[in-house]
Formats: sequence, structure tokens, C-alpha cells
Amino acid sequence: MTDRYAVVGHPVAHSKSPAIHAAFARQTGEKIDYTTLEAPLDGFVDTVAMFLAMGGAGCNVTVPFKEAAYEFANQLTERAEQAGAVNTLWLDDDGVVGDNTDGAGLVRDLRRHTVLAGKRILLLGAGGAARGVIGPLLAERPTALVIANRSQDKADALAAHFADIGPISAARYDALAGQVFDIVINATSASLAGEPLPVPDTLWHEGVLAYDMMYGKEETPFLKQAAAASQRLDGLGMLVEQAAEAFFVWRGVRPDTAPVLALLREQLQG
Repeated sequence: MTDRYAVVGHPVAHSKSPAIHAAFARQTGEKIDYTTLEAPLDGFVDTVAMFLAMGGAGCNVTVPFKEAAYEFANQLTERAEQAGAVNTLWLDDDGVVGDNTDGAGLVRDLRRHTVLAGKRILLLGAGGAARGVIGPLLAERPTALVIANRSQDKADALAAHFADIGPISAARYDALAGQVFDIVINATSASLAGEPLPVPDTLWHEGVLAYDMMYGKEETPFLKQAAAASQRLDGLGMLVEQAAEAFFVWRGVRPDTAPVLALLREQLQG
């Protein structure tokens, strides 16, 4: 029997998820059919409910529906509760389960390049992308996690929400001058807009790892800005790793991400 899955978004035709999950299925021998499912902006619930009612086993959820998916699920994993958003849905005997694999994907990709325990981490941005990765980052036991944002109140609120699980604090961008971090992660949409961030150049020094959760055919504006950093990584690895986490949640099998990431990287640069 072949189980049906889909990625739901608006727009969604550009999604790499079908290719990623098809590669995972070939590698593991799992029998799945995975496609794209475009939902109207006001029709997420109806679209997903119809897909599941017609035999769909689960969905990945991309922008702009992660908060709607959080509300749609009648059961939530701990990391979905922390994130306040859902990017992975599936059916069990008690209904629809919602999970968030974004943070796990980021951490797995970062672990490929560095150790997170004992590090000072700066997370730029205080929106949904940032919130979705804070719990998993704190679980790695960094010395400090600083949330920096243009507006102090949003950063303060996010830090307060997670204060009971790890060493987290908040700052405005203009208060970062002179501070030293081991890892700087861009969780803003600035790279999508083609804009640099108003952060001090002193962040970029020998030994720092700069990570942009966005990716593209060309180097992102954030990574260009971080030219003096020792390591610079885009978010393609996070994309593959969060997909692998969803595949594992659904199928109980963890695929090897390295060859899939290598293939995507080759296609992106081709």
C-alpha cells in the first residue's frame, strides 16, 4: 500500500519537498506518494481536511499556513507547543497531530559543522521563524542565546516565553556592538527582500559561524554581509534536515540526508 502525503502552501509549486521526500522514499524503500497542494489563502482548513478525508496520511505545511496548522491540529507535540506553529501534520487514532520540525532541522544541520553546547548564540529576528527554533537551540545547552530585533518589545516577549528552559535574553540590533558570539543565525526575512541587516560589523570575526535560514542560487545578502566570518552557511541543509525529521515522524525511518543535500546543492548551483 502506498501512503499519500503533500506539502501545503500558497504558493507551493516551487517547493523542493516532493523531490526531497521522493529521494528519501527511494533510499529507504518506503512506499509513499508525495505531491504539492496549493490552498487558497482563506482555505487552508478545507484543503487539508479534504486531503485527509480522501486518504491522505499527512502533510507538510509551509508559508503562510503554519499558524493555521497549529490551530487545525487537535493534538500538539511539545516542540509544536513551544513554536506556536506547525509544519508537519498526520493522522492517528485520536485525530490530527501537529508537530514542528524546523528547530530540529536547524540543529541537525548546525551539528554537521560545529558543537552548540557551551557556545554563545545570537538569533536575529523575533518572528515565527525565530520562535520555531529557540526550544531546540536551548536544548543543546548553549552558554547564552540572545534574541536581537529592531523592536525591543518583541524580542523581550520571546525571551520571556522561553526563560524557564534556558539562558535566553533580548537586545536591540544597535546594542550588539562590542558583543562577541560564536554563532550568528539570521531568522529574519531580510534576505528574501535583498536587504542587509542593521547589525554591527564587529559581529564578524575569526571563529564565528554565520548561518542564514534562507537560501538561494546566489549567496544571500546576509552571508555577503558576514564575509569576515570563518564559516558561512545557508539554510538548504536546514530544509533537508527538517524534511528528514518529518519523514522519520511519519515513517519511523531516518533517511541519510547527505546525498540528498549534495544533489540539491548541485541542482541549485547548476
